[in-house]
Amino acid sequence: MAALKEKRSCGQRCEDFGRFVWNSDNGTLMGRTPEKWVYISLYYVAFYVVMTALFSLAIWTLMYTLDPYAPDYQDRLKSPGVMVWPDTYLEEKVQIAYNTSNKESWTKMVKILTKFLQPYNETNQLEYNNYTCTKGKYFFQNFTPTSHHIKRACPFTQSMLGHCSGLEDPTFGYNCSMPCVIIKMNRIIGFLPTNHTDSPPYVNCTVLDGHENVETMEYFPNKGIMDLSYFPYYGKLAQPTYVNPLVAVRFSLVKEKSAKIQCRVVSDKISYENFYDPFEGKVIFELKALK
Repeated sequence: MAALKEKRSCGQRCEDFGRFVWNSDNGTLMGRTPEKWVYISLYYVAFYVVMTALFSLAIWTLMYTLDPYAPDYQDRLKSPGVMVWPDTYLEEKVQIAYNTSNKESWTKMVKILTKFLQPYNETNQLEYNNYTCTKGKYFFQNFTPTSHHIKRACPFTQSMLGHCSGLEDPTFGYNCSMPCVIIKMNRIIGFLPTNHTDSPPYVNCTVLDGHENVETMEYFPNKGIMDLSYFPYYGKLAQPTYVNPLVAVRFSLVKEKSAKIQCRVVSDKISYENFYDPFEGKVIFELKALK
C-alpha cells in the first residue's frame, strides 16, 4: 500500500514557493537561468514585432485600395429614404401632433424646424455655396488636380420654401391649423433620380385617412420639385458644404383637423413599395391639430 503523502505546513509551502522564485543552488529564476530568460524575452519581442508589422502592412494595403471619397460598393441602397420634419418619430410611426391653444405645444414644433433650417439661411449659403447652378440639368463635376477633390455645391436657401420658410411666418403655421412640414430625401453618392432631364423628381402628398379634414395642400418650391442641379451628390468629403434640396408642404386642416398622410418623392428611379423599408421613397405620418 502506497505511503500517504506527508501533509506540509503553510511555512513549508511558502519556503518551497520562495525556492521556486529564486533557487540560489542552481541560480534559476522561476525555473530558468537569467540567460534563458534573456533568450525567451528576445524571442517574444521579435515575434510580436513581426506580428505587428504584418498587421500594419495588411491595414495599410487595405486603406490604400479604398477611395476616401466614395464607397467601393453601393448595392445596398438603390433608392433613397425619405424623412419628414418636425421629426417627432415614435417607435413604429411618425405623429406630428400639437395644440393650437397651448403655446408650449406648438412652440416645440417651431423650434425643431428652426434648428433644422439653420444651415439653409441666406448668410450660410452665400458664404459657402456662392455659385450659380444651371437649373434643370445635372451638375456633373470632373476631377481636376487643382481642386483637391473638393467640388462645388448648389445653394438652397431658406427663402425658397416660401410661406414655410419661417421668414414670413416664424411659427410655420403651427399657431393655427395651417402647419408646414418639410420633406427631405436622403443622400446617395452618385445617385441620379431620373433618366429624363425634362422630368425632375417632385414631392406628391396624398391623404390616406381623413380626406374631409384636409382642405388644401401647397408645395414650396413650386410644384414640390427637387431641381436636378442638386444631383449627383459626391459625398461629404468631396462636397463638405452640400445641403439637401427640400420641399415644404403647407396643409390647411379643417373639421376634426386630423389626417394620415403619405408624401412620396415621384421619379422613375425612386421606388416606394418596399415592404421591408417603409421609408424608401416615401414617408407616412399623422398630422393632428388639437384645440
